Formats: sequence, structure tokens, C-alpha cells
Amino acid sequence: MLRKRAVDARELMDDPRCDPELLDRTYEQFRLVNSVVSGWHSTYRARIRPLLQPDVPATLLDIGCGGGDVARALAAWAARDGLPLQVTAIDPDPRALDFAARTPNPDGVLFRQLESSELVDAAARFDFVISNHVLHHLDAQQLADLMIDSELLCRGLAIHSDIRRSAWAYAGFSVGTLPFFHRSFIRVDGLTSIRRSYTTAELRVAARRGWTVEALPPFRNLLMYAASNAASAALGEPDADA
Repeated sequence: MLRKRAVDARELMDDPRCDPELLDRTYEQFRLVNSVVSGWHSTYRARIRPLLQPDVPATLLDIGCGGGDVARALAAWAARDGLPLQVTAIDPDPRALDFAARTPNPDGVLFRQLESSELVDAAARFDFVISNHVLHHLDAQQLADLMIDSELLCRGLAIHSDIRRSAWAYAGFSVGTLPFFHRSFIRVDGLTSIRRSYTTAELRVAARRGWTVEALPPFRNLLMYAASNAASAALGEPDADA
């Protein structure tokens, strides 16, 4: 079942007719789930924080932000560290933006209902471009388009973090969530997400030239692009301009 991506499987929350109460509860629970499985705090410390400066404001774009928990977390971590970071979070789904608008936002994340291509058309630029658990939603062309948009939008570092498909990931999530999340889409959609996600080898094949893929424990892939020499150094790579 997990030897190939289940590209035809669909997550319940992507259905525009899904139960709005269950959808809201799913967005609420993403904060807990992402804090456990997405690894963004360690990614912030290792990849983003070293490129921030206390006297130079930086900007970050979160593509496909959902309910906005990752965007708010990144803004809060930077604020706690005394590092100016303006976070813009975009999603084309009005239901996600409606939830985000109703959620406390003390660090001033800017939420906008947009596609990344619209920001490309507006010639917008950001120091960081990220996404969380977006890649497995995309077909091959959409993945390529996301990487192209990221290259055009990013003047520093792009990081797209996603689940890494494996039987262990599927079994662990299935067992670990069984007692919980009965009144949301978290468990059933999470299992679908794992089935749709890429292995590290698959993502490396799909990656455009200049992008790198790193497998991180327990079951994550980071798809990364360095648009500057400083970002290349942070990734331990040759200079981006070399």
C-alpha cells in the first residue's frame, strides 16, 4: 500500500462541503500535532535563526498556511529571540483564513487569501519562503510550479517541510492517534497524507536543479533552496552564486 504515492487519495478537509465544525477543530488541533511531528522549532533554530539579525528586519512567507499555527509559532520564536521577522501567511482557502482571523495573533502575522503565483505577479520578495505539509497535496506540475514560485519569491532561503512516507510513519501515526482526535479530520487525513507523501528518493528525483532534499527524523523531508551565499553557508553548501 505504501510502495507508491497514493496520488488519487483525497483528504476529507479538502472537500469544500466538509463539516465546518470538524474542520475548525482540525485547524485547532494542528497546533498540537505540528508541535509534535513537524519539527519546525528545530528547523527555525538550525536554518532560520542563524540568518536573522537583531538590527535588520527580515521577512518570511508561509505558503499554504492553513490555520496559521506554524506562521504564528515562527513569529513568536523570533520575537522571543529579539529578532525582527515579519511573517506573511497565505492560503487560497477562505475557510483557513477565516479560522486564522479568529485566532489570537499577538506577533502580528499578516494573513492573506492568495496563491503564491499572485505574489510572483506582484514582484514580491521575501528573505524566507516556507511551507508545512503542502508538498504531498501537489501533483508533479504543481510541485514544479511551487519550486519555481519559491525561487522567484525568495532572496534568501526556501524550506518546504513535509511528511516522509514509510510503513513506520503510517503505523506510528495510526497507533499514536487512535485514542485521540475523534471529532476532527486529524487522524483519517493524517493517514491519507502519509500515503500521499514522498519518500526522500522520490522527492530528490522531483526536485529542480539547485534544490536539495534532506531526510530528518523521525519522518520528515526538507526540500530546500538557497538563493544567497549566506543561505548556502547555512545549509553547508557551495555558494549559491558560484
